Amino acid sequence: MDDFSRSWTALREAVAGLADEDFARPSGCTGWLVRDLVCHLVIDAQDVLITLVTPAGTPPTRDAASYWEVAEAPPTGDDPLDALTVRLAAAYGEPALLKFHLDDVGSAAGRAAVLADSCLAVGTRGEVLTVTDYLSAYVLEWTLHHLDLVARLRGAPRPPTESLAAARALLERIAGAPFPAELSDTDALLLGTGRRVPSAAERAVLSGTGARFPLSLG
Repeated sequence: MDDFSRSWTALREAVAGLADEDFARPSGCTGWLVRDLVCHLVIDAQDVLITLVTPAGTPPTRDAASYWEVAEAPPTGDDPLDALTVRLAAAYGEPALLKFHLDDVGSAAGRAAVLADSCLAVGTRGEVLTVTDYLSAYVLEWTLHHLDLVARLRGAPRPPTESLAAARALLERIAGAPFPAELSDTDALLLGTGRRVPSAAERAVLSGTGARFPLSLG
């Protein structure tokens, strides 16, 4: 619960600190501007709220690692839902409205997470997870998107070190092996999810780990 709250609070604060012109800059997500990414975070916050009030009544079918589907290819930005996000983000017009909506819905999602029964089984995407596993999965989501948010923004606050470490640990579970210790948590996350192309030296180190990479998560 602490990891979820820490990562989500840091991400929302980073968005709140953006200048209006930052919303028109590219993000680290293929085909998305910063405003598109922030709109996606609003949708994510809504999903968290919906899921936390959707008790399953059946045993869990997934945990924090298996919650993630690993695609064969990275996203291109052409998915219909991605395109819808872009249109919805543009419809906000003013960055201040997008900031307000994220703060409003995002704060509610944060409170709901704190109040939720950690042992409760909840349903989402046709699967069942405990609240603890569901929120743990979102630590990876928030941390990766925090890195996406600030990918081309100088001086913007980075994710907390604890969030980076927790996200790396989960990504390593998904990959099936740890990433090299000499890689920082940030580099492990960026390289492990294909957000950055490895150098020749990094590729050589990674090839000896047995970890599957890059991972396209969905």
